[in-house]
Amino acid sequence: MFRTMGARLAGLVADFGAAIRLRPVRIGLIGTILLALGSLSPAYLPQASPYWPTMRALGLDSDLARVLSTGMVVGAVGLLIVAWYRLRPAVYRDVKHWAVLAWWSLPLLLAPPIFSHDAYSYAAQGWLIHNGLNPYEVSPSVLPGTFADQVAWLWRYTPAPYGPLGLTISHWLVDLAGLNPYYSAVAQRFPALVGVGLIVHLLPRIARQMGLDPRRTAWFATINPLMVIDLVGGAHNDALMMGLVVLGIWCAYRGWFWVAILTVGVAMAVKQPALLAALPVAVIGSGWASWRPPDVLRFLPRVLVALAGVVGVFAGISVLTGLGFGWLNAVSVPGMIVTLAPFSILGWALQQGFAAIGLPGLAEMAPGVTKILSYVVAFGLLAWLAVRYLRTRPITFLAWGYLAFAVFGPALHTWYLLWGALFLPLARTSARTLRSAAVLTSVLLVYGAGNLAWRNDAVALALAALAAAAVWLVLRRRRPAPIAHPDLATDVPVGSTHEADSTRTLTRDNEGVTHE
Repeated sequence: MFRTMGARLAGLVADFGAAIRLRPVRIGLIGTILLALGSLSPAYLPQASPYWPTMRALGLDSDLARVLSTGMVVGAVGLLIVAWYRLRPAVYRDVKHWAVLAWWSLPLLLAPPIFSHDAYSYAAQGWLIHNGLNPYEVSPSVLPGTFADQVAWLWRYTPAPYGPLGLTISHWLVDLAGLNPYYSAVAQRFPALVGVGLIVHLLPRIARQMGLDPRRTAWFATINPLMVIDLVGGAHNDALMMGLVVLGIWCAYRGWFWVAILTVGVAMAVKQPALLAALPVAVIGSGWASWRPPDVLRFLPRVLVALAGVVGVFAGISVLTGLGFGWLNAVSVPGMIVTLAPFSILGWALQQGFAAIGLPGLAEMAPGVTKILSYVVAFGLLAWLAVRYLRTRPITFLAWGYLAFAVFGPALHTWYLLWGALFLPLARTSARTLRSAAVLTSVLLVYGAGNLAWRNDAVALALAALAAAAVWLVLRRRRPAPIAHPDLATDVPVGSTHEADSTRTLTRDNEGVTHE
């Protein structure tokens, strides 16, 4: 046994060493080092950060420091994008994907939360629970002090919208960090890393279970710079939610129906969007044959059991934690600010337009109306995707369903897109679609860097624009050689033999057959 463990450890060390010998891995590592250093900026740190006294003593709160830190962040994003594209032919073949992610994540582990202050909100909500208060009923502002001061000004005065297990974990981490406000926020990376580990370990295995090339999944999903920055750097609770969802899907393909239900229920207790995964869990291995009434009636009990089981686990955790269901009162909290969501932007534009022409009543109503419209469109798209894909292609439904809800819901942040993007390579998307998704990833990363640059000054924003242009030129000049695989190199024409083969494979997936 000890020899086997020693051999495995030696293999892990060898894989880790082989990764750093590749130039793109080193380029990405330099990027995350710059990202960690650039995060120590007056624009990126909360007012109560413990770094402030040291930064002021060293003169790092100056305008020059703002420009330099912005340049580091923008340069870091550019380097990560270039490294990611250059690694495409090598991942999973010449280098292990987990080793690449490990190297890129190392500089971020002790850095302040990147591109978002949500981790500070998690810590403040855990602090409320430590003091016997329910984050569903009160906001961080009721306990003035460093925990509350670290939270972004708007979320400082709102209740928590997250699941009860996510809040309870935040409470445990606050205690683990010795009630230190800053280290409590940094400690939110622990559950995020657990989620990322599940994603990295299981997604390529699910690809093999589905008869797909795991290299495609390993490249696009497990070393995606958005995941590195938002899930590892940002420490978002979406990481643990999605890690558990991936685990649930893996269990479903293994035929462990009840374990999959339990896992997705726990994921929902971290963050509520995990509920959508109950539908693919019900379909996988069900043998659901058609939309004819007899076949639907035979399948219906299974989907009802899956949904009831997931909601039951969520409800049980809500009761056991003592937090209850107060999150229902905070459902509208994420949509309180203008985000990238189309209906959020539309609501803001209508509000400004009506206010400008002297119609204050309509201006006040506009955001609420567009929010309702966003839910109608999002759930309408989910229904259409269910009819089209759920029976034969449950993972395709899950990928595009999550993306539809993220984009057309009332609020959109870059890490919301990862809900569906992680499953895109498993959705049997064409090479063109995956390339478009990779380009969109690059655009969103540049947007994130530019958004932070805006907090500094116009000079910093100009740096962001120049960096975006440089990244575009590099990617235009250096296009990586495609891997010689039909899923990657060509699109699948409608009605082709390959499409028919894919349909047969999907039927086998629905019947729960694995291909390991």
